[in-house]
Amino acid sequence: MKENLVIIPTYNEIENIEAIIRKVMSLSEAFDVLILDDGSPDGTGKKVKELQNEFTQNLHLIERSGKLGLGTAYIYGFKWALEKGYQFIYEMDADFSHNPEDLVRLYKAAKIDGYDVAIGSRYIKGVNVVNWPMGRVLMSYFAGVYVRMITGMKIMDPTGGFICYRREVLKTIPLDKITFIGYAFQIEMKFNAFLYKFNITEVPIIFTDRTKGVSKMSTKIFREAIFGVIMMKIWSWFKSFKR
Repeated sequence: MKENLVIIPTYNEIENIEAIIRKVMSLSEAFDVLILDDGSPDGTGKKVKELQNEFTQNLHLIERSGKLGLGTAYIYGFKWALEKGYQFIYEMDADFSHNPEDLVRLYKAAKIDGYDVAIGSRYIKGVNVVNWPMGRVLMSYFAGVYVRMITGMKIMDPTGGFICYRREVLKTIPLDKITFIGYAFQIEMKFNAFLYKFNITEVPIIFTDRTKGVSKMSTKIFREAIFGVIMMKIWSWFKSFKR
């Protein structure tokens, strides 16, 4: 039985990719890694192929043509993970904004404590964000307030992208019907898990903004999330969420 798979979408992450893979592979718990590269012109995919010669059993690469969106990358990865039989599937960024060592804490929250979804949370214990300008911190924090108000979820960091899902969650959520492909995707996945009444917990983390490469975040992405929340709430009134 395969246990842990960390899914890392990439686009132009040549400055980070080798270090992040080596760090994950060095952890006290065993994690396989799946890189989903959207045709990075900087050679990210090529570097992963080189590392596969070293990590022959644990490092996987799927190359896609062009930037197809964060959500579509994760959906593809989720389906791949389920097909391969992984029990715990993780989302993580390539740029060290998520500390790979916290993967072990997410794993223990799911495996030992029995939660279905474990979220690496920036806001469960105050505001734990490093190197963000105050405007971005406030935008992110109050986006969470807005999401909780509209959806009824109690999750303090609904937009966060550092997560562990039990395979049962991803088998239950109709992945082909996930609507959003940007960062609203993160809210939509959590909202589905909430509606299906899975047990969700938040594990406090410190989020450190990238020091290498270029951020993919923009105000457009946040706008998508804000307006998407209303749409998600409306369609939830017309669907059944039984498992």
